[in-house]
Amino acid sequence: MKVRNRHAYQVIYLRERSFMMLKKDLIMRNPLRAVSDEKGYILPEGGLGAVVARAGVGKTALLVQLALNSLLRGDCALHVSLGDPVRKVNLWYKEVFNNIAAQYRIEKIDELWNELLPHRFIMTFNIGGFSVPRLEERLTELADQQIFTPQMILIDGLPVNEQIKRADLHTLKELSQKFKSHIWFTVRSHRHEEPDTEGMPIQISEFSDLLDVVIKLEPHNDAVKLNVLKGRDTIANQSLSLDPVTMLIKE
Repeated sequence: MKVRNRHAYQVIYLRERSFMMLKKDLIMRNPLRAVSDEKGYILPEGGLGAVVARAGVGKTALLVQLALNSLLRGDCALHVSLGDPVRKVNLWYKEVFNNIAAQYRIEKIDELWNELLPHRFIMTFNIGGFSVPRLEERLTELADQQIFTPQMILIDGLPVNEQIKRADLHTLKELSQKFKSHIWFTVRSHRHEEPDTEGMPIQISEFSDLLDVVIKLEPHNDAVKLNVLKGRDTIANQSLSLDPVTMLIKE
């Protein structure tokens, strides 16, 4: 019986070691590594980042890849969807993850997927019912009950300049600092809009000073360029894009 238990522990250890090596390999291959700091983050702790693009260009796909990169590093990621149900968000994750697995020919994809899932939490709101105080309330409940404490928070479809104003973004920044997290959110832009005097999309002009990183997705020939408008100098010199077919980040 003792020998059998020891063998079981060895199997578990080898399995965990195999997953660790696989996750490390995926992290090293991820193009995001080139624009991240030594800890693997693009945003500083307590920071805010915005992804701006027209509808259908790839905002959600980029958010999902930011989340997956965080999950592979062992962090917990909270995905906040404004409008889409949990099922649809989960399909986004599964599709992007499957595309990554196919690109790098990953075996045991289902096992790795199940390994990551406990570290991801999907939260949904109706757009009209969303507010930063409500988000903070939900986050506090999850943390106090020791259910989930995220290191990365992703808000897909933040209605800025409608119900979300500068004061709300300031509160969101404080929330990020309170939870020592990294918060990304997406903002929808429109065609033929001129940027403000600082070169920022007009949707975020009112509060761009509160943001640490701003990425604008711009269709260009056979790819979608990740144009970094604000961020660390090492980011600004990188040339990344989204593949329009797989929606995966590429160099």
